[in-house]
Order: sequence, then structure tokens, then C-alpha cells
Amino acid sequence: MAITTADPRIRRRPGRAARTPYLLIAPAVIGMLGFLVYPMASVVYYSLQHYNVTKPWDNGFAGLDNFRRLLLEDPLFWQSLGFSLKWVGVEVVLQLLFGLALALIVNESFVGRGLSRALVFSPWAVSGVLTTGIWVLLYNPTTGVSRYLADLGIMQYGAAPLANPGTVFWAAVLAELWRGVPFFAILLLADLQSIPGELYEAAAVDGASRRRRFFHITLPHLKDAIILSTLLRCVWEFNNVDLLYTLTGGGPAHATTTLPLYVAGKAVQSHDFGYGSALTTAAFLILTFFSIAYLRLSKFGAKT
Repeated sequence: MAITTADPRIRRRPGRAARTPYLLIAPAVIGMLGFLVYPMASVVYYSLQHYNVTKPWDNGFAGLDNFRRLLLEDPLFWQSLGFSLKWVGVEVVLQLLFGLALALIVNESFVGRGLSRALVFSPWAVSGVLTTGIWVLLYNPTTGVSRYLADLGIMQYGAAPLANPGTVFWAAVLAELWRGVPFFAILLLADLQSIPGELYEAAAVDGASRRRRFFHITLPHLKDAIILSTLLRCVWEFNNVDLLYTLTGGGPAHATTTLPLYVAGKAVQSHDFGYGSALTTAAFLILTFFSIAYLRLSKFGAKT
């Protein structure tokens, strides 16, 4: 018997085939809902609540009271936010400059280039806590670098860079630079190797100097890589907790307290999860606005 196009078996196949891709991605979607959407929704929910496990009699719906408190009644919120912006600006700019310089150096052909690349990239493989351990030893006033600098007359004996409000910022910046510069070097080196060598050869034939070749060939090709790497690093540095927490603990006198460190203090140490959730929501909104604005203003992905 001939099978016509009206046969129900023929009509069911397209629908079944159309559902197959959705069934295949369903586990990933469920995982994202469970591990991303649900925690974010929980934070927003608790930001609208008075929720302190040490004061259960005050718990209940708060509305926007937590946000009014952080905007109008909490000077430490503004202080930690200001330090976070300063920290991100200084770190990302310096990491980009040093990372670009390292990428340009290890992109050249020379003896021992492989070993040099391994040494340059190795700090990126070190965890934040281990990095802190290294730099705490280096900053130790008795056995660290400051002792040898004091022998040379550059510093005073017993100087503790991490305990002095005048030096703690740059001491922390230097420790994070050691770990963060390889990130830029890795990404920019990968993009440098994709630039056709014929462009440099043609520019050299036309008499273009090394400086002109850098600004007219190298930088335009690195534009998207620079935008993406700086955006990622801005987000990561804004959320930096491990190094600053273990290196300075946010001190002295809140001098190195970032907004995430302040959130950790309120939520984890003070058990004020409602206010901590409001601080987290505010940080999320700040990062979201910055990311969208940065990508639009930088014209990421646009052809030049």
C-alpha cells in the first residue's frame, strides 16, 4: 500500500525533529536556572527584607529601606565604592600597559623565548591566597624586602607597608599587578600572532617607522582584544576579594575595603543578610550599567 503525505506518521516526524534540539539543551538550561537565576533572584528577594539571624524579631518585609539606608545613611558604602573604583582604574590601566609591553616582547623571536613565555605567564597560575602568602613574606618588616631597602637607606627599619595607610594601597597594587599582568599578556599575545606578517613587511617597504607600524597596524588589530580583556579585568578587579582580604583584611581603618569586602563583612560577619543582599544588588546594577556603557562607547566588534 502506498504511503501518502496525509499519513499521520509523516506529519509527526517534523514536530519530533523540531523538539529534539530543545530536549538536548534542556539539562544545560535547567542547570543555568538552578545555579545562576535562582541565586540572583534570591539575592534580590532578600534585599527587600530585614533579615538578620541575630535579630529574628526584626525580620520581615523592608521594601526599599535597605537601599535608602545604603544611599543616605551609610558612609562606608560610598567609601568602599570609591575605593573600588580607584582600585579598578589603577589596576586595569597598569596591568594593560605592562601586559601589552610583555606581549610585544615575547612575541619577538629570540633565544629562550619559550622559557621566557613560561616565566611571564606563571604568576597567572598562582591562586590569590598563595599570591598573598608570597607578598606577605616580601613585605615582612623583619625578613622581607623592606629590611634590605633599609640597609640601603631607602626605607626605615621596621617599616610595614601593609600597616601604613600611606603605603598600603600601592603595596596591594604591586601584589595584584604581579598576578594580573600575565592575563593581559596571554590574551594580547594570542591576538598579536594572528596579525599577518605581510602587513609589517609592506609598511617597512613604504618606510614606516616602528612607532607608526605599532599605532597603525598593531593597535587597530588589538582593539577588540583590548576592549574584551579590560572589561573582564574590570569586573574581576571590582569583585576582588581573595587577595585583599588575605593581604590587608580591608584595613588599616577600612583603607583597602572594596565593596565586595564590605558586603562580606555585613553579610558573613555581621549576619545582616538583608542589607548585604541590598549591597550585592547595588554592585550588580553598577557592573551591569558599566559593562553595557563600556561596550557601546568602545564600539566592540565594529569594523574600523
